[in-house]
Amino acid sequence: MAVSPLLQLSAVSLTFGGEPVFDDLSLNVQPGDRVALVGRNGSGKSTLLKVMAGIVEADRGDRVVPMGTSVGYMEQDPDLSGYTTLGDFAAANLDPSEMYKVERAGEGLKFDPARLVEVASGGERRRAALARLMAEEPDLMLLDEPTNHLDIEAIGWLEDELKSTRRAFVLISHDRRFLEELTRATLWIDRGQVRRQEKGFADFEAWRDKAWEDEDMQRHKLDRKIKAEARWAVEGISARRTRNQGRVRALRDLRKERSSQIRRQGQAAMALSAGPKSGKKVIDAKGISHSFGEKEIVRKLDLTVQRGDRIAFVGPNGVGKTTLIKILTGDIAADEGTVKLGTNLIPAIFDQSRAQLDGDVSLWDSLAGDKEIGVSGKADQVMVRGEPRHVVGYLKDFLFDERQVRAPVRSLSGGEKARLLLAKLMARESNILVLDEPTNDLDVETLDLLQELLDDYDGTVLLISHDRDFLDRVATTTVAMEGRGQAVVYAGGWSDYQAQKAGAGDLKTPEKAAEKTKPKKESSQPASQSNKSQGLSFTERHRLEALPAEIDRLTAEIAKLEEFMADPDLFHKEPVKFQKATEALVERQAALAAGEEEWMELEEKAEQER
Repeated sequence: MAVSPLLQLSAVSLTFGGEPVFDDLSLNVQPGDRVALVGRNGSGKSTLLKVMAGIVEADRGDRVVPMGTSVGYMEQDPDLSGYTTLGDFAAANLDPSEMYKVERAGEGLKFDPARLVEVASGGERRRAALARLMAEEPDLMLLDEPTNHLDIEAIGWLEDELKSTRRAFVLISHDRRFLEELTRATLWIDRGQVRRQEKGFADFEAWRDKAWEDEDMQRHKLDRKIKAEARWAVEGISARRTRNQGRVRALRDLRKERSSQIRRQGQAAMALSAGPKSGKKVIDAKGISHSFGEKEIVRKLDLTVQRGDRIAFVGPNGVGKTTLIKILTGDIAADEGTVKLGTNLIPAIFDQSRAQLDGDVSLWDSLAGDKEIGVSGKADQVMVRGEPRHVVGYLKDFLFDERQVRAPVRSLSGGEKARLLLAKLMARESNILVLDEPTNDLDVETLDLLQELLDDYDGTVLLISHDRDFLDRVATTTVAMEGRGQAVVYAGGWSDYQAQKAGAGDLKTPEKAAEKTKPKKESSQPASQSNKSQGLSFTERHRLEALPAEIDRLTAEIAKLEEFMADPDLFHKEPVKFQKATEALVERQAALAAGEEEWMELEEKAEQER
C-alpha cells in the first residue's frame, strides 16, 4: 500500500523582482524522510522552505498537505511580541502539562525559558524558536540553519535528538558534519530547478560534480552541432539556390535552446593577501588571568603564537572566547599576566555580529563609503590590497550581480551578508586574521574556497567556530575553553582535541607520551572479570561506534599527506608547506595509533559484556 507524502509541491513557480526564484518545481516529502536542502547562497533555499511551510505563497502551482498532517517551521527571526518570556513563546501551542518538553529543550539548547523577551538576544530568540519546534514535534520539521548561534555542545544535543526522532525533517545548514550525520536524501536547488538524490549529504559533492560534468558535455555537444549547422547554412548559399528551410529553422531552434540555458554561478574570486611579514613570534602571553565580576574567563594561561599558526578557540557560548582573543590582540588588558605582541602586526577582523554592516546603506556605499578601503574623491572606487578597483567589478568577484549593488544590505540573505563582510575583510592587506564565526550561512562551495585561502595565507589566523569540519580542516592548534577559567591548549583541530581530551592520543607533552607507554599495573581482579563487572558506559558505547569512522578519516588524511609529500622537489620549493605537512602527518599517525588502541580496548570490553 502506497504511503501518502506529508507534503507535496506541484509545478510551483515563484518570482521576486521580475526574476524567477524557481520555475515549475515539484517535490514530495515522505514520512521518515531526512533531507538536506542544499544550494548556493541566494539560490532560494530559505524561500523554498517558506513555500513548503505555507508562509510564502507561490505565484503558480499547488501545495498539498494531507488532512491531519502537521508541518512546523523554525523561523530565522521569530516574532515574540505578545509573549513575556522565552518559555511562554516556546510553549504557546502546548498543553501546560507538556511544559517539561520546553524545559528539556532549553537545557539542551542552553537558553533559559524564564528569560524576559525584552532583554533576550537574537541568538536566544532563535534557540527559543528551535525549542518550540522540537517540543511541538510536528510530523514534518523544516529547519533553516538551526545550528547558527548554537555552541558545539548544543549542536551535539540537537544532532542526537534528530537522530532519534521518527519525524521527517528538511534541513538547511552550512555545517557539513551536521548534515553528514543526519541526512539520508538530498534536495539540490540549482538555477531554479530542484533535483533529488536518495543519498545523504556525504554523497552530495560527487553527485553535483557528475551532474555538472554531464551538463558541460551536453553544452559542448550542442555548441558543436550549432557550429556545424551554421557552417552548412553559410556554405549552402553558394551551393544551392534553395536552402533546406527545415534545417534553417532547426538551427534557429538550437541557438534559442543554447541562449536560454542558465549559466552556473561561478566560484567566488576571493583572494587573501598577507601584507608585510610580521615578526616570527606574533603573541607571547604569560600567566594571563581575567574575570568579569564573579565570572572567571581565563586563569593562568600561557600561550605562544608563532607566525603562520592557525589557532582555534572552542567552548560553550558565553564562556569568553571573544574576550580571550581581545586580550591576546591587545584590545583588552588582562587582570593579571602579560601579553607581548610581535612586530609589524596588521590585523583584519571578521565580526560574527556583523556590526560592520549598516542594513540601510547599499552594497555600493558599504564598500565605497568605508573609510579604510574607500578611495578619496572616487565614489565608484575601492582600494583592494593596494590597488583601486571599481566597486561593481569587485562585488562581482564575490558573486553579486549588478542589480544588487544598489540594493540595501538588509535585503541580502545571511550567506550574502557573510560574503559582503568577506569582501570588506579581503580588500585589506593583513598578516593576522581574527575570524569570529566566519562559516555561518556560507554555502559549501564558498566554505571550501575560504578553507583553501586560509591554507595558503602567509599570515596568522585566530579562529572562533562551532563548525567541527571547518575546525578540522583549518586549525593547527585548539584552545579549549572549558569554563571556570580553564583554557587548555591541544595540538590539531576539533577531532584531535576530542581524542586527546578522552585520553586517547593525549600527546601534548613528552611526559604524557611516555606515560602512555608504561606498562599498566595488574588489577587484583582478573581482567575479564573486572571488565565484565564494569561494562561499557554510554559514553564508551558511543565512542566505540564512532571510532571506525574516525580511524577511516585519519587513514585517508595520512594517505593524502603522504601523497602530497611524495614530490621530491617539495622540500626545496615549499619548505613551509613541507614542514606543516610533516607535522600534520606525525600528529595524525599518533592519533591513528591511539584510536586503534582505544578501539581494541573498548571492543574487548564490549566482548566481555556480551
